[in-house]
Amino acid sequence: MIDPQKQITESEALTLYKNLLLPRRIEERMLKLLRQNKISKWFSGMGQEAISVGVTSALSGKDYLLPMHRNLGLFTTRGVDLYTLFCQLLGKANGFTGGRDRSFHFGVPEKRIVGMISHLAATMPVADGLALASKLRKKNFVAASFCGDGGTSEGEFHEALNLAAVWKLPVIFVIENNGYGLSTPTSEQFVPQDLVDRARGYGMRGIKIDGNDVFAVMDAVSEAKEHALSDGPTFIEAKTFRMRGHEEASGTFYVPDEKFEKWGEKDPIERFARWLKSEDIVSGDDQLASIQDEVDNQFMPDLEKALKADDPEFNLQEQTNRVFTPVDYSHTPSSNSSDSEKRFVDAIQFSLRQAFEEDEEFIIMGQDIAEYGGVFKITEGFVDQFGKDRIRNTPIIEAGALGCALGLALEGFKPVVEMQFADFISCGFNQIINNIAKGQYRWMPPLNITIRAPHGAGVGAGPFHSESPEGWFMQHPGLKIVVPSSVEDAQNLLYSALYDPNPVLFFEHKKLYRSIRSVTPDHCSLEELGKANVVRNGTDATIITYGMGVHWAQEIADEYSSQGTNIEIVDLRCLAPLDLETAKQSVAKTNKVLLLQEPSTTLGPMSELSSLITEECFEKLDAPVMRCSSLDIPVPFSPKLEKHYLADDRLKETLEKLLAY
Repeated sequence: MIDPQKQITESEALTLYKNLLLPRRIEERMLKLLRQNKISKWFSGMGQEAISVGVTSALSGKDYLLPMHRNLGLFTTRGVDLYTLFCQLLGKANGFTGGRDRSFHFGVPEKRIVGMISHLAATMPVADGLALASKLRKKNFVAASFCGDGGTSEGEFHEALNLAAVWKLPVIFVIENNGYGLSTPTSEQFVPQDLVDRARGYGMRGIKIDGNDVFAVMDAVSEAKEHALSDGPTFIEAKTFRMRGHEEASGTFYVPDEKFEKWGEKDPIERFARWLKSEDIVSGDDQLASIQDEVDNQFMPDLEKALKADDPEFNLQEQTNRVFTPVDYSHTPSSNSSDSEKRFVDAIQFSLRQAFEEDEEFIIMGQDIAEYGGVFKITEGFVDQFGKDRIRNTPIIEAGALGCALGLALEGFKPVVEMQFADFISCGFNQIINNIAKGQYRWMPPLNITIRAPHGAGVGAGPFHSESPEGWFMQHPGLKIVVPSSVEDAQNLLYSALYDPNPVLFFEHKKLYRSIRSVTPDHCSLEELGKANVVRNGTDATIITYGMGVHWAQEIADEYSSQGTNIEIVDLRCLAPLDLETAKQSVAKTNKVLLLQEPSTTLGPMSELSSLITEECFEKLDAPVMRCSSLDIPVPFSPKLEKHYLADDRLKETLEKLLAY
């Protein structure tokens, strides 16, 4: 029940009632538009308004909100521009995403709102990153992340809560338990009677509240914020009920009628209206009707204007320009005239250290990277030099760390995430391709995130520590993919990745770490990512490759050189952006091309390059485009098996076939 002794002025009470009523009235209008086929889909929050409005009312404008589908009241209470909001909901050009994403899949940075994606619980680790930024900068804001009962089964929910608890982050996790995940009742989703019981397992505070009582919500959130800023996260389970379907098309046939009757009596707006009358704040139904008219007049002109607004027009240049943010090369690295011999691993460490010395916004996160220095010792000594705030061990998580990096990037940090082995990047796939890669295209500001991933075979590590997954990400726009082959490139391309305002996946070959060395300058240089190098000139055939493939190509080219055959080698260096022009120039010169890659044949990076060369260089070719790849089997453990798995075992045979054509 609403506390009749609640200390609130009449003016504040009326404002609160209007804030509750506004999303309800908007939604009722949207349901009419849905039936008129003027919007394509609607996720109803009817019956749950007290949670969105209560949370937003209890927090300040500097606190972050990370909403879900049913949190319309969050946007309206925080004062988001209604015309732009309606344009977004209607898919118009003037919406927050300009038609690039749907309904509530948007954020409003100036209002400290970070929008959702369809994958449930995926923004909860992002709240951790925002909260970590608050803690590191001593800004005293919190991040409130929303999730439904169904989403609490997702892995990212657990990773986010555990990380927040371990790091004592100022996060409030708000769980809207409305009893159903689409049609699946909570009894079929989890065993505990109350979700709040999970809080104890994470070592964080838990509060269970009546989510239809706006005062109860506000009290809990105010208490949780105070706790979060001093002692760490709070888990709030708000018991509520949605009076419509999961989305309108699904209906409510699976919900017993008695539940609607029970929860209908607890409707948060009618409940608050009864309290207003009992406190003599309103005189009766006529005044309530007048308030409703006032609320309707508040939003209807903007809605009518949005209905007449322009639909988005497709402009190819405009759309592609959204994918990557232009790079500012005005940053001047420190200059040092000395040179020294470095191994591949030393160059990577050197690059990281120089960047971290230049800019305190760099933070690195990963498993065992602090005192231990990482399994490959790249961050060895970094804790002593830069401190534990910037060199951060994480629990054994991938998605949680990557989502946290996104939150940090939104607050202006330059996070680096180390995947202990590239194979484990699969556990963070959702964060990379859905949250991070698509962010700038959808609505986000530039995301300076660097993901380092030791990859590659040839070290007898077996099928789970030897993969080369770089090709997995080529079909997902918004990611730059860098794979250096030399010591100098490892040094300069990583440095360039660290300062690039776009997300970069940086793959480091484990076998190259301590097997190659070179003299390089004792300062890093910025280079444009996406430029290939011709590392060996030739006339008789071209080998296009990258990473370890460059070394295989050099060995075979040396062998053929003694026989009078000159092989040209193109090192792609980056798989995205892909430098097709350099490849085309080499093919036009030699008229024969072999595409060499370490990943398996099917759908590897060279499949795409083969198609592009065939399309654009067909008339220049004197032989079919040929590929040399590792086998279409998992990477074997035994060195004898692994030797025959790898592409270089078939390189000479393939090259002979090409030259003889």
